[in-house]
Amino acid sequence: MKGMKRRMEQNTSLNRENKMGVMPENKLLFTMALPLILSMLVQACYNIVDSIFVAMLSEDALTAVSLAFPMQTVMISVGVGTGVGINALLSKSLGEKNQALANKAANNGIFLALCSFLVFVIIGIVAVRPFYMVQVSQNMKIVEDGVIYLRICCCCSIGLYLQIAFERVMQGTGMTVFTMVTQMTGAIINIILDPIFIFGVGFFPQLGVAGAAVATCIGQCVACVVGIILNQKKNHGISVSLSQVFHPDRKIIGRIYSVGIPSIIMSAIGSVMTFCMDLILVTFTTTAVAVFGVYFKLQSFFFMPVFGMNNALVPIMAYNYGARKKSRMMKTLKLGICYALCFMVVGLILFETIPNVLLGFFSASDQMLDIGIPALRIIGFHFPIAAISIVLITSLQALGHAFYSMLVSMGRQLLVLLPAAYILSKVGGLSAVWWSFLIAELMSVTLSLYFFLRMKRRIIDPLDCP
Repeated sequence: MKGMKRRMEQNTSLNRENKMGVMPENKLLFTMALPLILSMLVQACYNIVDSIFVAMLSEDALTAVSLAFPMQTVMISVGVGTGVGINALLSKSLGEKNQALANKAANNGIFLALCSFLVFVIIGIVAVRPFYMVQVSQNMKIVEDGVIYLRICCCCSIGLYLQIAFERVMQGTGMTVFTMVTQMTGAIINIILDPIFIFGVGFFPQLGVAGAAVATCIGQCVACVVGIILNQKKNHGISVSLSQVFHPDRKIIGRIYSVGIPSIIMSAIGSVMTFCMDLILVTFTTTAVAVFGVYFKLQSFFFMPVFGMNNALVPIMAYNYGARKKSRMMKTLKLGICYALCFMVVGLILFETIPNVLLGFFSASDQMLDIGIPALRIIGFHFPIAAISIVLITSLQALGHAFYSMLVSMGRQLLVLLPAAYILSKVGGLSAVWWSFLIAELMSVTLSLYFFLRMKRRIIDPLDCP
């Protein structure tokens, strides 16, 4: 009887307040993160399968798609960074019981997604060819394939931006199961369409590298439509209306971007790093660039689930920050670090034990294996350290201090990783370049911990415990 009474009391409490404020922390993080992790794993599978099909065309085709990665990272960074701002403001507003502000955050977020799409249409038309010519002008086959692929991705990116925006609105209200549905829908459609458009099946023509881009954009658009429907039909915690979307509020946009812009910059810095790293590697051989591209596809299988968990971590911490529940914030953070370490240790083990098998999925040549096997083994050492850095950086974003996150990312990738890679390339050759990842990550975790402890003393510790 006592147990039944306790469960009834818990259910009553859950009904009175959002689950992010009352559900046991481990159960809450698990239930919110699991759908996101599953969807991210599907996304990672898509990334790998996409490159596997492209690699079947030729190593040049794989290199062309790999060289597009920095620009695609910028595209995703703009969408995800804006989404972090939407998520943080929306969840904090719900924690403060400010429904009107939460609705404004959602509607202004959709408006910003449409603006982002228009910006990248322009970039796709005018900037893609110069982007490739700077990197690999000596091989025009790679340039032509890359221009076609990236131009399609940029000019048809409306599905990408609206999908991310609607997913973040659902995440902000704790409805991560529906986020899983949209992401998995897009990724599965993408995986199905890839071989059809790349190689030509039935009445579909063989489009080659362009087919991979077409499949990607179709998958994103379908996922976007699913996200809109789910928000309208299932997400009763937030009101999104077309009339409000096209009446932007400068103050709300400012609050979204106060968190979002540092996050965008932090993520986009990764594209600068990738672009410059490609320039360093191409001085040795274009095969090294292909290896680097394959590494990014493989590491996504371990990093993306961590990012999925972090997407659940942001609204939980932001909500409980708004509700002034210190103990729940700290326990959620510790759980996040533990789960992130588990993913990354698995990645480390696989990179150390079967790098030849992992590279074999991408039709690796003998030269690619010679370069790639030691590369994966060296880079894998930084995985567990990165797990801690990522969760600490996410906590800074959730609490509205994304500027610290930006400083860490800038320091890691621009001030440490790239200079280290350049110096090592001159001193030790290609095989030494890969150690720059471990060097940079050691700096990153040190700086992340410093900023987190500083924030904890100033912001978290003064909160009244319930």
